Amino acid sequence: MVDAAIFQGLSWNLVEDVRQLFSFPFMVNALEAGTIVAVMAGVTGWFMVLRRQTFAGHTLSVIAFPGAAAASLAGLPIALGYFSFCGLGALTLAGIAGSRQSHSSESAAIGSLQALALALGFLFVSLYHGVLDGLDSLLFGTFLGITSQQVIVLLAVAAAAVTLIAVAARPLFFASVDADIARAAGAPVQLLGLGFLLTLGLAVAATSQITGALLVFALLVTPAATAHQITSRPFLGVALSVAIALAVTWLGLTLAYFSVYPVGFYVTSLAFSLYVLVRVAPKAARSL
Repeated sequence: MVDAAIFQGLSWNLVEDVRQLFSFPFMVNALEAGTIVAVMAGVTGWFMVLRRQTFAGHTLSVIAFPGAAAASLAGLPIALGYFSFCGLGALTLAGIAGSRQSHSSESAAIGSLQALALALGFLFVSLYHGVLDGLDSLLFGTFLGITSQQVIVLLAVAAAAVTLIAVAARPLFFASVDADIARAAGAPVQLLGLGFLLTLGLAVAATSQITGALLVFALLVTPAATAHQITSRPFLGVALSVAIALAVTWLGLTLAYFSVYPVGFYVTSLAFSLYVLVRVAPKAARSL
C-alpha cells in the first residue's frame, strides 16, 4: 500500500499531492534535511564562488566518496566517513594552498588528490565482500534513508558552519576580494583560508548525504554562481543563493518523490537550468 501511494504520481489535485508529500516520516525527514543543507550550501557556496575555490570544493566532493565507501566497508555510519574524510581533505588542501606554489602547480596537486580519492573509493567498494546496495546513493544521492537522527546531526553541523561564516564574514569577504591588501591590513588571511576550507568540508560532507558525492556541486556551486550573476551585493547575494538552493531542493525532492528518478538528477537539472536562464536571458533581451 505504501509503495503504491508513493509511486502513484502527480495528480491535478495539488492539495492532495502536498498532503501525500508529508504523509510519510521518511519524506518529512528528507524535506527537513534538504532545507538545512540548502541553507548551509547557499551561504558556504556563495563565499566559495567569491574566493574562486570551486575546484577545491569539487575535490572535497570527490574525497567524500572514498570516505563513505570506507565507512561502509568498516561497518561504520556513512556520515562518519563523509565528515572525517572531508575534514582531512580540507586540511590537505589548506596545506597545498599554503605551500606558496604557482597556480599551475597548485592545480596539478589538487587534481592528483582528486585522482587518488577516486582510486581509493573504488578500491574500498571492490573490497566490500557483498553487494554495496548504497553505491548509487553514495554517488548520486537519495532521500529514502534519511533518519531523524541524521536530521539532528545535519542541523548541528549547519548551525556551526553558518555561525562560523557569519562571525568571520567581514574579514573573510575582505580576504576573498583582495588577499594582499587584507594581509597588509593585518587580517589573518591564511587562518581565514584554513577555517573556510574546514567549513567547506563540513558543508560538502553534509550536502553529499542529499545529492551524493558526485552531484554535490548542484547545491554548493550552481545556486551561488547564479546569485553572483544577478547581484554583486554581498548580503543580497547570500540571501539569493540560499533562496535558490531551497527552491531547487524542495522542488527536486518533490519531483523525485513522485517519480522513479533520483533526487540528485532533479536538483542538478533545476539548478543548472536556472543558471543558464540567468546567463542567457540578459543577452537575449539586449539583442531584441
